[in-house]
Amino acid sequence: MAAPGEALTSAGYITHHLTNLSLGSLGLVEETSFWNVHIDSLFFSVFTGLIFLGVFRSVAKKATAGVPGKLQCFVEMIVEFVDDNVKETFHGRNALIAPLALTIFCWVFLMNVMDLVPIDFLPYPAEQMGIPYLKVVPSADVNITMAMALGVFALMIYYSIKVKGLVGFTKELTLHPFNNPIMIPFNMLIEVVSLLSKPLSLGMRLFGNMFAGEVVFILCAAMLPWYLQWMGSLPWAIFHILVITIQAFVFMMLTIVYLSMAHEDSDH
Repeated sequence: MAAPGEALTSAGYITHHLTNLSLGSLGLVEETSFWNVHIDSLFFSVFTGLIFLGVFRSVAKKATAGVPGKLQCFVEMIVEFVDDNVKETFHGRNALIAPLALTIFCWVFLMNVMDLVPIDFLPYPAEQMGIPYLKVVPSADVNITMAMALGVFALMIYYSIKVKGLVGFTKELTLHPFNNPIMIPFNMLIEVVSLLSKPLSLGMRLFGNMFAGEVVFILCAAMLPWYLQWMGSLPWAIFHILVITIQAFVFMMLTIVYLSMAHEDSDH
């Protein structure tokens, strides 16, 4: 909710809330510098990650074979849900995939949940403490989503080479879909573009959906008086609960699918 008596114009308000707190905005480096870091995105990414680790570690330490508490039941439901999806989708043998899928689903979901925090609830008091900008939704920052996507991409390449061998992976790029030496340049073009499109679509899909949701909340806050903002924000927030859950699920499932493809033996 925008503070009463906000001096910014609607356009200025929107721009302000779409600006990250970075080393550049603090004057520590040039805005266009390679070393410009989005401090708020990193902070809330780590913050939500620690919440996930803390809750699951606490439940694991207190887990009982008897009648479980509500929190343990909730955590067990999430674990079973992720485990079932991994068993149905992943066809290789790798003990890393299920924990990775669980981490991705919970972490992305918690980062997305930050979009439900009222738009000025954290940035306004931060501004009073001298912090000029504060974006609290890490998954609405393309740097965060693409960093996660590139992490998945690195695992795809690693397991493709580990399972198929360097020669097998090279053949997959050069002799598919047309198993003819003459078609190697064409095959490589298709396969390399297909390979690079996976992390790009993975990161950009999450960023696009979460950024669009954040913009809607900001527009509600910028265009309506503070005492009427709930009329626009509340219905969107209720609908957005579904969006943030689906986006976490999609990111998890695509990760499982991509890593399953990396574990498939070549037919050549």
